[in-house]
Amino acid sequence: MTAVPVTADRTKFLRTVLLADAVVTGANGLAYLVAAPLLSDFLGPGSGLLRALGVFLLAYGAAVAVLGTRREISLAGTKAVVAVNIIWTLVSVAAVAFGPLEFTTIGAVWAIAQALVVGLLAELQIMGLRKARR
Repeated sequence: MTAVPVTADRTKFLRTVLLADAVVTGANGLAYLVAAPLLSDFLGPGSGLLRALGVFLLAYGAAVAVLGTRREISLAGTKAVVAVNIIWTLVSVAAVAFGPLEFTTIGAVWAIAQALVVGLLAELQIMGLRKARR
């Protein structure tokens, strides 16, 4: 089985979480892309890195939105989103704790807070997958 058949009861939660992820990710990406110089001063990492992250996050957010709006939600696609979200969470924490990036205090707090939100989204997506399979 590669997709979850559409039934409002089984996929509504998963669809909602995927779309919330897409909106949050897209908004974050847009902010990084448009306001990179300002955010660089505020958060610490260079504006070039923030712009690159912004492009990635906009593309990723669009892909998650497409996944969440399809008639049938791809299980493989959702598992990929969960995997990317878990990786993002771990890399964000590692970047603050061990990475070569020099965060401001606000930037470190922001990176950890963002990691927590992305980790929560991954957990909610896992819950949504379980609900959809029942």
